[in-house]
Amino acid sequence: MSGAVEAKLAELGLTLPGVVPPLAAYQPAVQSGAYVYTAGQLPMVDGKLPVTGKVGAEVTAEEAKELARTCALNALAAVKSVAGDLDRIARVVKVVGFVASAADFTGQPGVLNGASELLGAVLGDKGVHARSAVGVAVLPLDAPVEVEIQVELTHA
Repeated sequence: MSGAVEAKLAELGLTLPGVVPPLAAYQPAVQSGAYVYTAGQLPMVDGKLPVTGKVGAEVTAEEAKELARTCALNALAAVKSVAGDLDRIARVVKVVGFVASAADFTGQPGVLNGASELLGAVLGDKGVHARSAVGVAVLPLDAPVEVEIQVELTHA
């Protein structure tokens, strides 16, 4: 049975995907005390990147914003894999996003709004968070964007 958070996802026309398998020696998410930390989540859909390349060159900022949204959805799946239930999220504490950027691209915050807006739409006030938006030269698999989140859980 899905809870209120997954019902909200369904209302938004979204389905929580399966957890993206790690690309190397790490776990998709770990819990420490009341917190869950996700690994960086790429915008994988059905095991593949829908788009590759640099934002501001091969990938538009608007495309990258949608990809950041997918990363956030994958991050929620990773959280659920260790928390058991997304309704245990007390709040999203921090979002860190990396944008593979063309040399002159400076719109990283707008790209990461895709992730932030999704978390807000799904979790309401619990989705309001601190955030870093970082431009980088390249990401794994030539992904345009990568997002990690930290959430605080309520007690089981």
